[in-house]
Amino acid sequence: MRVAVVGHVEWIEFARVERVPLPGEIVHAGEGWEEPGGGGAVAAVQLARLAGDALFFTALGDDDTGRRAHEELERLGVRVAVAWRAEPQRRAFVHVDSAGERTITVIGERLGPRGSDPLPWHELAQMDAVYFTAGDAGAVRAARSAGTLVATARAIDVLAEAEVRLDALVSSSRDAGERYEPGDLNPPPLLVARTAGSEGGAFETADGRSGRWPPVPVPGPPRDAYGAGDCFAAGLTLGLGDRRSVEDALHLGARCGAAAMTGRGVYAAQLRSPD
Repeated sequence: MRVAVVGHVEWIEFARVERVPLPGEIVHAGEGWEEPGGGGAVAAVQLARLAGDALFFTALGDDDTGRRAHEELERLGVRVAVAWRAEPQRRAFVHVDSAGERTITVIGERLGPRGSDPLPWHELAQMDAVYFTAGDAGAVRAARSAGTLVATARAIDVLAEAEVRLDALVSSSRDAGERYEPGDLNPPPLLVARTAGSEGGAFETADGRSGRWPPVPVPGPPRDAYGAGDCFAAGLTLGLGDRRSVEDALHLGARCGAAAMTGRGVYAAQLRSPD
């Protein structure tokens, strides 16, 4: 499988707390750590671990944090094609509570690659599957040259501008920032997957088929929910690119999301086999 991601990176500072502080309250963190995150980065590493390799098109701030993110992602096994921006790298602060739930504060603007950036866009035509999280309409159109294109509904505005057919759109039935309504995209996606966290989710296809997928049991104590949804999207992308059925691709995505819940931070417990 040849896979790629077009998207964004956030440098994440994590703090594990008993619970998220109330307004005006001080809480003490049991531990803290830092690593690259953001939907694009998480999906790129997950795809690399499923397929053995992944190419990641992104934009990073040309500062110490951006360069550190670049180094860490390559250390995690991702080939990074980066457009450097003369602005600060986007960062985030994440509280992880005793139940493993994450609460995120984002600092700075999302940086995504542009179709005009001098990146090896031609390589996307050789990909079996691409997942898109951020960029401009030119980047979306370049990603469409892949065999399969999956995108997040968080990028709905630029996806609408690009006017390309998606093989799948990952939406949410809970998060207002990841909603999709019929008519938001023209042409409509061939598949819309609406995630519902621990309840699995529902899907609908352009030819009128619909259904639900069940949750996959978390294979261990839940430790950290950060990135579980992005791992789901990566698994779905690989499954569709591998020409699996919709149901099988959704199940692979659910397995990736469940596995990610059991690790400390973003990458510790990502699924490493697509079988």
